[in-house]
Amino acid sequence: MLKDSIDLAAVKRVLVIKLRHHGDVLLTSPVFSVLKQHAPHAELDALVYHDTRDMITLHPAVSQVFTIDRQWKQLGAFGQLRAELALISRLRARHYDLIVHLTEHKRGAWLTRLLKPRWAVARSGNYGKFFAKSFSHRYPVVAGNRRHTVELHLDALRRLGIQPAADARALTLVPGANAEALVAAKLAALGLQAGGYILIHPTSRWLFKTWPVEHMAALIDALTERGEQVLLTAAPDKDELAMLEQIRQRLTRPVASLAGQLTLKELAAVIDHARLFVGMDSVPMHMAAALQTPTVALFGPSGDIEWGPWQVPHRLLTEPLPCRPCGRDGCGGGKISECLTLIRPERMLAAMDDLLAEVGA
Repeated sequence: MLKDSIDLAAVKRVLVIKLRHHGDVLLTSPVFSVLKQHAPHAELDALVYHDTRDMITLHPAVSQVFTIDRQWKQLGAFGQLRAELALISRLRARHYDLIVHLTEHKRGAWLTRLLKPRWAVARSGNYGKFFAKSFSHRYPVVAGNRRHTVELHLDALRRLGIQPAADARALTLVPGANAEALVAAKLAALGLQAGGYILIHPTSRWLFKTWPVEHMAALIDALTERGEQVLLTAAPDKDELAMLEQIRQRLTRPVASLAGQLTLKELAAVIDHARLFVGMDSVPMHMAAALQTPTVALFGPSGDIEWGPWQVPHRLLTEPLPCRPCGRDGCGGGKISECLTLIRPERMLAAMDDLLAEVGA
């Protein structure tokens, strides 16, 4: 045991801060599971951006979810200040014993100073001289140490003397009864049954992570030609919907689509009932992993070791180019990633068949 391990018996309330994107927030879900396993008496709260809250709401280990709305800045200086002060007041009323700050965001550093917990842990980093002593514990992020993001999050707990059990590291995502009921009706209207369709989510907010539309159309045609039921989804973003329309225009047979028609919780329910999920490095892929839906994922510029499907039966398709993962927005900044265009539809189809045979679906 570390000599500066915290006394979990004295921890009554914990605030976990993750101010990042949707997938990042979902990948913090094991932190709550592990904390609850080691401190079942403690109340565990989350602080996330408002638009990412559905990634963590209804988690059985989470007591309350507090949010920061990125739209507050549109309220003007006074309106934004009033919203910030109201949040701080609500957080202060919780009297946290421990804060777990999972990004290098300085907002977490000054919130920790204001909330004055007995213990606070954050990753190593430059928070500025004023906030240098905001945290009682720092955990290292080793340069070049390629580990999954889930494990990096759990390092915060390891630094406190909490060793995560293997069975507590799974992702948790709960669609909820309301989303389940709405999705059941939408699937019935499309003539689809739970467990009977392959869900393909071909888009991403970062289009350089996506497969060429002609490759995706060829894959879908190959699936429908052999009698598979395919359901398409996409976020209600104009660029993603435009890409989806380009794919549909190339198809020889029409396929069902709920693109732009689902909330995040409803998307979770649709993924949960799919026979197989097909996508790329994006939040729906992480949702599929959380829901234990077998997953085939394409990875190009992003790192599959850090961001791959977590603890779910899967196949991961990459092209062994020496430059990947580069993290760039396409080769030469041109928005098109050759490490994705070189992956052929036939290879994707073979990976899908192999995974379906493995899971017996």
